[in-house]
Amino acid sequence: MRIIGGRLGGLRLNPPSNLPVRPTTDLAKEALFNILQNRLDFDELICMDLFAGTGNISFELASRGVESVLAIDIHFKCLAYIQETAKKMAIDSIRTQKADVLKFVSSCKDKFNFIFADPPYDLPRLPQLANMIFENELLLENGWLVIEHPSNRIIESSSYFVETRKYGISSFSFYQFTSN
Repeated sequence: MRIIGGRLGGLRLNPPSNLPVRPTTDLAKEALFNILQNRLDFDELICMDLFAGTGNISFELASRGVESVLAIDIHFKCLAYIQETAKKMAIDSIRTQKADVLKFVSSCKDKFNFIFADPPYDLPRLPQLANMIFENELLLENGWLVIEHPSNRIIESSSYFVETRKYGISSFSFYQFTSN
């Protein structure tokens, strides 16, 4: 696992093997950020990484110059790895918070320009996740949400849905919040 682009591009991330994660592959992450590069100006973005795991996406966002990333995960060991790695790389734009993501989404009062969610593929409420985020108004105007999910799993429809891109057994569904 490596950081694909930005000021830390090429650096390898070496998380402990005992973390309860399924990281986004480098191939899928590179494809995702090629798409995002055409949709977002990373400078000054306020981002949230749900089910952050190894922090793979958080580190990619930080490397590309976002203002801040809030990494949410329920596993203390994942957050400890993210904090230790951010400190080693002198990244001060990543904050971590230990929380059950579904409860956090329901109570969060902050708003973001970009939210990435990579939930466990067997999460029962995965199909409702996008609608939960929109119902709780977590995105700023023209903000983007990307949910990684199994290619064979259907996500509930949303008026903010833009497209799904498939990369083998994994897919990314893209949503953009607009008020009109």
